[in-house]
Amino acid sequence: MPQSELVVAGLVLAAGGSSRLGQPKQLLPFGPATLLDHTLSTARRCRFSQLLVAIGGAADDVRARVDLSGTQVVVNEGYGAGCSSSIAAAMAAIDPRADLLVLLLGDQPGVTPDTVAELLAGRGDAALAVCRYDDGLGHPFCFSRDLFETLLALHGDKAVWKLVAAGGDAVAKVHVEGPVPIDVDTWADYEAVR
Repeated sequence: MPQSELVVAGLVLAAGGSSRLGQPKQLLPFGPATLLDHTLSTARRCRFSQLLVAIGGAADDVRARVDLSGTQVVVNEGYGAGCSSSIAAAMAAIDPRADLLVLLLGDQPGVTPDTVAELLAGRGDAALAVCRYDDGLGHPFCFSRDLFETLLALHGDKAVWKLVAAGGDAVAKVHVEGPVPIDVDTWADYEAVR
């Protein structure tokens, strides 16, 4: 099926408890609003058929302060179990027509709609595609429907990376110019992305 006919869902992972930062990183000031607002604005510009956002830590504050319009919110009560718990929670809500799922980190403001477009254009027919930046592999990731059941069964925080490692040469590594975009885990990361 031509890429243009594929139904692509997007999932923004924003459920973390921000334990290393000490306050909800989703709500850190960034540009005119918050860090999560910035990421969701990027995701909206990708024109996904469905845009899911997984929240958990500080969910009430996120709902009160972040513009969640145009998204389908999934609350991950078990967010302390790592990113895979958010992915599993979102898989229950994914559009049954979806051919692909693009995974975006809610705390990685350097990713752009062009990054996502390059990933989708370069994946070929690979079941799993990742971005190969100038200095290493990074998000966003793209999963085909063939892996949706696998995503449901993941456990832990680095489970998607284990899928990448296990996939070896079958994983499409799509070149994207520049360094891996920083994801905000510490105050130093936040200062670097601001």
